[in-house]
Amino acid sequence: MGIYDETVAIPRKTMTLFFLIDCSGSMSGTKIGAVNQALEEAIPEIREISASNADAEIKIAALRFSSGADWLTKIPESAETFAWSYVNPGGMTDFGEACRKLNEKLSKNEFMKSASGSYAPVVILMSDGEPTDEYAAPLDALKQNNWFKKAIKVAIAVGDNAKKDVLEQFTGSMETVLDVHNPEALKNIIRFVSVTSSQIASKPAAGGSGQVDSVASKQDEMIEKIKDNLQYSADSGDADEW
Repeated sequence: MGIYDETVAIPRKTMTLFFLIDCSGSMSGTKIGAVNQALEEAIPEIREISASNADAEIKIAALRFSSGADWLTKIPESAETFAWSYVNPGGMTDFGEACRKLNEKLSKNEFMKSASGSYAPVVILMSDGEPTDEYAAPLDALKQNNWFKKAIKVAIAVGDNAKKDVLEQFTGSMETVLDVHNPEALKNIIRFVSVTSSQIASKPAAGGSGQVDSVASKQDEMIEKIKDNLQYSADSGDADEW
């Protein structure tokens, strides 16, 4: 057999989907209930995207923050086996600690592989309130992280009391800060953002090799998808209904 007769499997790249979930006391009731239900329902769709993708395997990492911040996943877990475990609310809103924990793991020595083996990640933040710890320095440090710079970043502002200016600092654009004001709208937008961002982030960048330095267009593509799907705002309305 000649060397050209051998079939060599090309390993799939990895795309990690990060969920950062505000589990403070103010998220009690229908807010956290909608988050749990939406993620439980979105995971099977993400699993299908991963299973049918010859280019990339999607992995999932989840961080809850309240009084402190804790990873729900010790390492990123394959979407093909991941199951969502419900989170419970209680405590403060230590957003700064969440930024610090995320920054630690956005490293090839932690949750990320080398650039050649990974697509840039997706980071989805959900919060309904104002940070209760010092967050400016941890957020600034996170924004210097190259993986974070290239990530698709979306924040969901849950209700009237969410600090959208802080969420804008996190994502880098008000276009990627999405308002929701009732449980149904929250469920719909979590599913939309989770599934759409996974589809975009797990494919090669247009005109690029898929490496971390060629994905700037992916955030732009996500913004266009958000603009095309603004019907969620009609479901949400302007007044809180929790």
